[in-house]
Amino acid sequence: MSDTRPRLLLTQRQTPAVMQRIEQNFNIPDVPGHRLSTRELLDAARAFQPAAIMISTGLPLQGDDVKQLPDCVKVVATVSVGTDHLDIPALHARGIIVTNTPDVLTECNADMAILLMLAAARRAGEYTTLMRDGWGRSLAMDELLGTRISGKRLGIVGMGRIGRAVARRARGFDMEVMYSNRRRLPAEQEAGATYFSTVADMLPHCDILSLHMPASPQTDGMINADLLGRLPRGAIFINAARGALVDEDALIDALRSGQLAAAGLDVYRNEPNPDPRFLELPNVFLTPHVGSATIETRTDMGMLAVDNVEAVLNGNNPPTPVLA
Repeated sequence: MSDTRPRLLLTQRQTPAVMQRIEQNFNIPDVPGHRLSTRELLDAARAFQPAAIMISTGLPLQGDDVKQLPDCVKVVATVSVGTDHLDIPALHARGIIVTNTPDVLTECNADMAILLMLAAARRAGEYTTLMRDGWGRSLAMDELLGTRISGKRLGIVGMGRIGRAVARRARGFDMEVMYSNRRRLPAEQEAGATYFSTVADMLPHCDILSLHMPASPQTDGMINADLLGRLPRGAIFINAARGALVDEDALIDALRSGQLAAAGLDVYRNEPNPDPRFLELPNVFLTPHVGSATIETRTDMGMLAVDNVEAVLNGNNPPTPVLA
């Protein structure tokens, strides 16, 4: 008997709960142990003829790629908030609905930003290296000193859902919160934070700078040498948003010169092969783009992506469509 369930192509495995739902409700091909490349995705789509594709960040699907998708594809559901890996206009021009998974990863991404903040400020990477090398001696009173984040001035670039969640956590450390955003928030969302209409105006007041905005052609490399130079010397830089926001040459220069005391990075311009110079810098705490990497959040993301797919294939509006 032929399988009449709708065909869904996965580009990588999901959490057990999500896989159980998918395997029950969809006809899927075998899912490899690695994330598909764009070429593998296109080959699999032509061979399997899916009605839907579940994709994620780090797997680009751009203009020429979109042209090669078979006509049977009705929806591309990215298991992410960010959509910069997808050519949205090209997909829409093909009549393909695009969806993403906002909101459900807000809290975990905000947690990650605070983790990066603490780890960078308190030299967690250096302490871990010292312990793995055997420790073996007492530290002097002035040796390997970090910086406390309590009471510091935090500047947030991008005060959307994640930025506001970071601000809530920062207030628990008695931090003074400032932000720059395309528009000023209502007072109840601002919650006492100080608004700056431009990032450049905010930077001289920041002990710590944290990015929480999407990448776009307009924001590519926006954090450059000029802006980093406007921070007080010895500031700390955090990026759990998108690597494309940062001029990495300028960031590395600022870390080497002492303009920045430290950085905490979860994202990079060239993933999964970031600039190797970062590995040479002891004052950088690095994680491999894992802001949403908890069982709870990855399950919520996968379930929302499946909700989107099922809605589209049933002729309904998906919960979280990407409109532009």
